[in-house]
This record gives sequence, C-alpha cells and structure tokens, in this order.
Amino acid sequence: MADRSGFEGLDACVHCGFCLQACPTFLATGDEADSPRGRIELMRALESGALEPTDPDLRLHLDRCLGCRGCEPVCPSGVAYALGLEAARERLTRAPGVAWPVRAALWALTGAEVSGILYGLARLVRATGLPGILAGRGRVRFAMGMLAATKPDRRIGGWAVSGSRPAAPSPSAHPPIRRTAVLFRGCIMDGLFAHVHAATIRTLAANGYEVREVPGQVCCGALHVHAGLRGEARALARANIAAFGDGDAPIVVNSAGCGAMLKEYGHGEGERGASFAARVKDVTELLAERGPVPGAPLPWRVAYDPPCHLLHAQRVAEPPLKLLAAIPGLDIVQTADAAQCCGSAGLFTLVQPEMSRAVLAPKLEQLRAAAPQVVATGNPGCVMQLGAGLRAADIPAVVRHPVELLDESYRAAGFYG
Repeated sequence: MADRSGFEGLDACVHCGFCLQACPTFLATGDEADSPRGRIELMRALESGALEPTDPDLRLHLDRCLGCRGCEPVCPSGVAYALGLEAARERLTRAPGVAWPVRAALWALTGAEVSGILYGLARLVRATGLPGILAGRGRVRFAMGMLAATKPDRRIGGWAVSGSRPAAPSPSAHPPIRRTAVLFRGCIMDGLFAHVHAATIRTLAANGYEVREVPGQVCCGALHVHAGLRGEARALARANIAAFGDGDAPIVVNSAGCGAMLKEYGHGEGERGASFAARVKDVTELLAERGPVPGAPLPWRVAYDPPCHLLHAQRVAEPPLKLLAAIPGLDIVQTADAAQCCGSAGLFTLVQPEMSRAVLAPKLEQLRAAAPQVVATGNPGCVMQLGAGLRAADIPAVVRHPVELLDESYRAAGFYG
C-alpha cells in the first residue's frame, strides 16, 4: 500500500460537525471552507488530484488554518487532523513553493547563522522602552507591542515583588535534589525569553531537580512543519535526538509549541524518536509531579489562558492550574473562551494578520470583562500576541508565563537567599 504521508489521518471524519464550534476561523468567518470539516474535504481533493496544489481557493483556506488543533479533542471519531494538515501543506510547498515572507521569517528566527544577531538587536531595541511606547493598532505598532511583551518586568499592578513580603515555607522545606532534568532552550525562547529559562531552572531546583544544559541542540522544527517543510523539520529532529542522547532524564520544555513538536518526534524517527518523545515534559508537568512546593502570597488577579499546543496537542490541562494553586493569594478568574486560540499560531500572526486579529478580538473582550492584572500563558507566541493585543485594546494587564509567577512567589518567600 502506498505511503499516504499523513492523509490517512483524515479517513475517520464522518462530517458530524462537532468541530465547527471549536474552530476559531470558522467562528470568525462562518465559511464552511474555513472549518475543519470543510478543510478535510479540500485536503481529500488535494490528495486525490481533484484539486491542484496551485488552486487559489484551496491555498486560501488551508493557509487560513491556525493549526491550533482545537478540533481534535472534540472529535468523536478521533480524526488526526494535524497529520493531514501537515501532509497537505507539504504538498502545497512543491508548487510554487514556500512564500518568501515565510522563508525569510524561518531564516531569521531559526537559522543559526543570523538568528543570534536578530535576537541581540531585538533585545537592544526592547531595552530602550520604545516598543512599549509605540505599541498599538496597525501592523507596525502591533509588532512593537509583541516585542514589548517579551520584556521581563517584575512590576505588576503597581507592586514590585521583594523579599520583604510575608514569607511562606522556608527554604529549608525544599526537597533535596533527587533527579536531573535537561533543558530544551529553543529559538525564540532562548532569544527573547531567557528570563523564563532562568525561572524554570530556579523553580525546578526548589522542587528537587537539578537542571543541566545540553550542547548541540537546535530548533524543534515546529515552524518548519507548519510551513510544509517536513523534510527540514525531520533533519532538525534527528539533530536534537542525537544531542540529547539515549538517557532517561526528562527533557523540560517551557514553550507549548516546542513541547508539542518534540513529543511528536516518535511519528517519523523510529524507536529513538519515540524514546526521546517519551522524555519530553512541559515545565508545569514536572513541577506538578513534585507538588509544587508552595511559595509566598501574591495579591494578583490572574486569568490563565492555556496555549493550544499545551491543551489540545499535548492534552496538558491540570498541571498549570496546580502550579498556580501553589501561590497563595492569587485570585484566579475564568474566561469563557480561554480554550480558544489567541491567533498567534507560529508565523500565522505575521502572514495572516487580518485573520489573526479577528481570532484574537473575542478573547480580548472576554479579558476586558474579567479584568485580570495578569494573563498567564505558557507559549512565547501567545505571550507576544496577547501582550500586543492587550496594549492595542488599552486593557491594563500584563502577560506572564506561569513559571514566572511561581518564581516570584518563591523569591518573595526567600527561597533564593
């Protein structure tokens, strides 16, 4: 039987329509072709040859898919939508190829030759404070808001955390180091969110882990897969599998998109890929396994917005909430559409800005009504998209990774001396 390269994941679809209300782009447009069910028919036509890869309507509706995978958990038939989408996008890249803005973004964000320079310049611009001043509506101002959202800032609600706040458990209550974890650094996380890596290392240490670095690791390949470049993604997967070796130490990830990709290495890289994938853990999963140790009170109103690739792809729902529950004093507020995509979706916010903002708009209105001081989410693209959106909508809230909040709680408790 011929290798269908992932299209077989669509065979289980029975057109029931349960996916429609879970699809952000269908909710934004009301067009069946912008729903998972409609796109599955388009992908089947592409596989059979009934539609050519150059068909403009086919490309339009497949390009407008966020790849958020919100349709998968609600599907009673178990359709592997993501596998079919990857296969379809790979076929679309053959004619006429990857669009130059996508190729340029991949080169700039993940290419070892240039990404270090780009991220260094971005950090310099960020340090001036200008991105925050210029942030607002429109493509350029929204991009400034995205960069501003990456800036580490411990001041929330007018109060900066300090060790003088009331302490919770003493550092002597920490569990002894009993296990080693290794850190996956990634591209955007390492370039713009090094402070989240630092918080990850500190909070894991407070919960009994020694976190070690792994040389030779590369980009996870998620952005390449989303662009239809599965061959390049597999080369990156093989490099990471070789770099992390055959040990059993958990591979800790604090980017939902990277974690989802790394956990799928077993689909195409044999036994070593499956062994690697089994070791991958989101930082909230590791912390939840150890408690986590409670910290000092933080008097913040927090809305948790789960990243799609943590909730839908990895099916990790409770660990982030368990992490937040370890921080006394937090007022956790619920929003009606927290499980819906924010519209970031890797490069989607850059190449499909209108649809991206349309998907984001209802989430912002829900956050405006909930009035949190902090929106907590565990993916760099979501932090940037939500941060820029909040600024553009004049909503007075900041966006932080959940592990940053636990880190501040531990700092206030005096865990770090």
